[in-house]
Amino acid sequence: MAQKKLKRFAELKSFPNVFEYPENMQGKWDAFFGNPNPVTLELACGKGEYAVGLGRLYPNRNFIGVDIKGNRMWKGAKTAIEEGLKNVGFLRSQVERINEYFKPGEVSEIWITFPDPQLRVSRAKKRLTHPRFLRLYQQILATNGTINLKTDSPDLYDFTLQVAELYGLEIVHKSANVYASGPVSNELAIKTHYEGLDIAKSSRIFYIRFSLDGSLPVAKDDVLKQLVIQNESAETN
Repeated sequence: MAQKKLKRFAELKSFPNVFEYPENMQGKWDAFFGNPNPVTLELACGKGEYAVGLGRLYPNRNFIGVDIKGNRMWKGAKTAIEEGLKNVGFLRSQVERINEYFKPGEVSEIWITFPDPQLRVSRAKKRLTHPRFLRLYQQILATNGTINLKTDSPDLYDFTLQVAELYGLEIVHKSANVYASGPVSNELAIKTHYEGLDIAKSSRIFYIRFSLDGSLPVAKDDVLKQLVIQNESAETN
């Protein structure tokens, strides 16, 4: 297994569609893609199924999968190369550094697909829909930019709804059981490796799409922290 990982890391460095901790990329993604089309990010992309899947659906838009784990990213990057998807790229870095790689307004949309829900209260700030992260996304999102969360974790879904309500963010669409009401959109029909694992054992897929045009006052973070603690106490009693 270690040998396989080393081989993939070596190949990743040679892939023309992969950037590892790049410098001075803000405002230069148009040059990489060769067009000024809208850019969508898949954060914590894992094997990049959504970046690749969306790239297939929308040839006139650009997609970038972001993750720290190159061994997983290798799969999506290689698939994009083999299929000739020139509108799909990958960025290897921590999500916490996302604002270092894009200029304000350079990103039109963000997908967060089956991230680690970080269920422990002490790790709530590591949830990718925590205001700590949302403030980073705001720095790079265009006006009317949206966030999409698809998860099998009811806890992360409820937390995200709570964040949207507390900070007054507009919820464009939400579903506590994506596949329960018949056919879904082509976007939501894309399935990832982690969706198939059903790690949360919920037997349901949750989805929320919300706008980040509202403000995210830091003063409300303590209120959110108390709500998270209260929810944890209620679940354990």
